[in-house]
Amino acid sequence: MSLLVVITDDHPVVRSGYKRLLSLESDIEVITEFDNGEDTYNWFQDHAADVLIMDISMPGVGGLETLKRLRAKKINTKIIMLSMHDNPTLIQQALDFGANGFLSKSSEPDELINAISYVMNDEVVISKDLQGLLGANDGALHEQLSAREFGILLKLAEGVSAKDIAAQFHLSPKTIYNYQTQIYKKLAIENGAQLTQYAIQNKLLKSN
Repeated sequence: MSLLVVITDDHPVVRSGYKRLLSLESDIEVITEFDNGEDTYNWFQDHAADVLIMDISMPGVGGLETLKRLRAKKINTKIIMLSMHDNPTLIQQALDFGANGFLSKSSEPDELINAISYVMNDEVVISKDLQGLLGANDGALHEQLSAREFGILLKLAEGVSAKDIAAQFHLSPKTIYNYQTQIYKKLAIENGAQLTQYAIQNKLLKSN
């Protein structure tokens, strides 16, 4: 019987690539795909899959918050997070929220295939090139942020306006400004320029 897999990534080319890769495996079937966390979360309320492969950074509800919400609903699907970030805080947060694996998007194709096999055997998988990062950011200020705050931090650091963030997260602009105030306080910064500088220094932004 085939393993049922769901793919969530906001880039169609990435989804297509993973789907094509997994289609080469006789015991794996990609049953659906999504480009955002909200639709992924909603789908799992009425459906089931063996493995969810999900990007950590997406517009709107990101991968971390979707992961947290799925686990809060006792969704036991094995979840492998994908990321362009090489930041230890992201890895640790994903594991803390219940991820079964964390892979770099630069990983070799067979690493994803192997990861699916490992997580189905209740093993935790981290990309070889990321394993040495765990513990590297111990004590970083952004570790105290909630998943929602961290997601908003990333959007602000990328230059997304509070109005657009509010639309993506289905919140009011006032709520986003309140989150922004709390983020500034927790990171001991005073403005957007300092926030962007902090994100760059701590390797929180995607590499181009």
